[in-house]
Amino acid sequence: MTGNGEKAEVKDAFYVYGICEATAAAVIAAEGLPGAIEEDAGVELITVDGLSAVVSRVPLASYAELSLAENLTDATWTAVRAMRHQQVVEHFARRTSVVPLRFGAIYLEFEGVERMLTDRKLELKEIIERLRGREEWGINLYADRETLAGVIDSLSPRLRDLHEQAATASPGQSYLLRKKIETLRADESRSELQRISSEVEDTFRSLADETRRLRVLRVEATEHGELTAKFAFLIKRASFEEFRATAERLARKHELSGVRLELTGPWPAYNFAGD
Repeated sequence: MTGNGEKAEVKDAFYVYGICEATAAAVIAAEGLPGAIEEDAGVELITVDGLSAVVSRVPLASYAELSLAENLTDATWTAVRAMRHQQVVEHFARRTSVVPLRFGAIYLEFEGVERMLTDRKLELKEIIERLRGREEWGINLYADRETLAGVIDSLSPRLRDLHEQAATASPGQSYLLRKKIETLRADESRSELQRISSEVEDTFRSLADETRRLRVLRVEATEHGELTAKFAFLIKRASFEEFRATAERLARKHELSGVRLELTGPWPAYNFAGD
């Protein structure tokens, strides 16, 4: 309050990175903390009933709803702060179970963070327990469609059968069958990619506690090929070596088809935290 009883103007808000158990958070904080999303503020803990929210203060001038929306149109501003956000979450996630919040979780008041911890206490504790001793790992599938097109005739039973028919057919029938083969190659390549994606998902599902198939928002051509499928898996840390060995085996199995598996992680469990 001001001297005349009016409420002082609020200039800062609280940016929340994630929530973890208070005891673990205190130990991590005592060992040292990373830089916050804004350079002139430090990372803090707000603790209620055994839970700690990892926060830092941010200026409302930049993080109020309309201001934040405008700032997010600046790719450089967003990239720098998204990286800092990730560094803070990973700092805690490497040491304990964390419920990570997505980039941009803002609370206007200290009390608002406290209320969130109180209101969601049971839910947050259940998520922390579910994530205990586990990590999120990703598998991305990339396809070199030119390589796949070069081997699809040998991979597709349907195309193999048409080649056998064409080899013994009359010249006219053989010509029509080969035209049909050319037409079907693209469809069979798509089917093969879908089959491989399903194989990858089913294989890793048996090793993971939880599985998510993520949306590929657009066709992404990279040095590895075209991104065709993305998966997230929640696995026990103790199971990682088996998980990694399985990824390597599947990668070798499909590399001649022009399909590349990329293993990524470990990540804070964004896809399994229910946020």
